[in-house]
Amino acid sequence: MTQSLARIFAILALPVLAACAGATQKQPEVVPGYEGVQDGEFFIEPVPAKYLQDGNSRTEVAYTGPEAPGTVVVDTFARKLYLVGEGGTATRYPIAVGREGLSFRGQGNIGRKAEWPSWQPTANMIRTRPDLYAAYAGGLPGGLMNPLGARAMYLYRGSRDTMFRIHGTSDAASVGHATSAGCIRLFNQDAIDLYNRVPNGTRVKVRSEAESLALEGPQMLNAYGHMVPESPENLTKKEKDEAMLAKQDARDKAASAKAEKKRLAACARRGIPDDECAPSETAVTVGTSG
Repeated sequence: MTQSLARIFAILALPVLAACAGATQKQPEVVPGYEGVQDGEFFIEPVPAKYLQDGNSRTEVAYTGPEAPGTVVVDTFARKLYLVGEGGTATRYPIAVGREGLSFRGQGNIGRKAEWPSWQPTANMIRTRPDLYAAYAGGLPGGLMNPLGARAMYLYRGSRDTMFRIHGTSDAASVGHATSAGCIRLFNQDAIDLYNRVPNGTRVKVRSEAESLALEGPQMLNAYGHMVPESPENLTKKEKDEAMLAKQDARDKAASAKAEKKRLAACARRGIPDDECAPSETAVTVGTSG
């Protein structure tokens, strides 16, 4: 009986010991503009610095397009969204582009805006991908797990909803990438920034591939899966970054294996079998790729 109680106490103590051991770990870097945000009843976590590399963050840039100040310009090929400013400038936001985001080209306007919007898949989405959408046929209320994220801007043509959306996301890692579903995703911090700057009625231009090529030039994927201008410099950088990421991945795997070995050894010293050994509640953190 005494031995059984000792084993139970040892199992219960492991997560506490893991938490204490993790208390001195290096905290993730927080990038200005992407800090944690308390937004009403929801807390939006900071965007990890590793998702914001190589231009994959909100930036003020020179702008040479023909659109008037105040226009939102979406380039699904370069995976960028611009809010055109005065004097040949714009605020550029990185975006994730889903399949639905590729279905619209040309002009529209923001006909409706919503904070922490609810979401319901269309009948076509449920029919074509029941594995993804059937469970949400009744809709999903706004919140941190909602795929529309913190804000949504709905694109209209006249009074008709085009079903094209510019919105936040519940998956910050997806921003800058092509995704299997959805329209145009922004980091939640960027969705809030854009939402606060564009009123209903704002003109939206979605570029064609030819327009993107003329204004952005040829694009390529970098080592992180983000679109960047195709150039000898970026090709060289991609090779170096891929080598660095491969080394980092090997270090991460080695660190995880070492942590697992230590966890099982701690259980063994207390007479706890592997299949009863409590998992560590503190993830191994080696650092970011930057």
